[in-house]
Amino acid sequence: MKNPYKVLGLEEGASEEEIKRAYKKLVRKYHPDQYVNNPLADLAEEKLKEINEAYNILMNKGNRNNSGSNDWNYYRHESNGYNEFEEVRRLIDMGRLKDAYDILESSTNRGAEWYFLKGVILLRKGWYEQGYQHVRKAVNLDPNNIEYRNVLNNISYRNDTYRDIGRNMGYGDDTSLCRICECLICTDCCCECMGGDFISCC
Repeated sequence: MKNPYKVLGLEEGASEEEIKRAYKKLVRKYHPDQYVNNPLADLAEEKLKEINEAYNILMNKGNRNNSGSNDWNYYRHESNGYNEFEEVRRLIDMGRLKDAYDILESSTNRGAEWYFLKGVILLRKGWYEQGYQHVRKAVNLDPNNIEYRNVLNNISYRNDTYRDIGRNMGYGDDTSLCRICECLICTDCCCECMGGDFISCC
């Protein structure tokens, strides 16, 4: 194990508050969401494990008080949340939507990633309005996340495109036809962002 202070970019003997600040900053930097479809994803995952281990060592060093221990439990839970969400993504890729849904429902870590993944599951199950709202909530919680924003933009763009085509063909007043097209587009978007393809021609 490397020097835990060095791993967190700190000087020897740094205070508990400095350790916490450094840890939070590094966890944000190496969060898996920052490395989606990135060749450096594996390296970032290893770095995050190293950071968690260093933090654990420093927070338990010298029999720190209970508040320090509780803080570690909190961050350890967050770290477990990352692995939890990776498992949900894996299950979605395998088409095991119920298992993925059950994991999310039992999770207490309900941040942007939770809303995004639940939105994807809902869309793939055909619950388009709820799915869209969950993805939009994820973007609101984490507006800088490119993956979330791309999925939301793709859904919105495709919905608008099909709506315009319908109007141009004289179906502007037939909301049910437009709704069907929107649902098909949402399904295709979801499948594509999870590695599949519902409508192969587009």
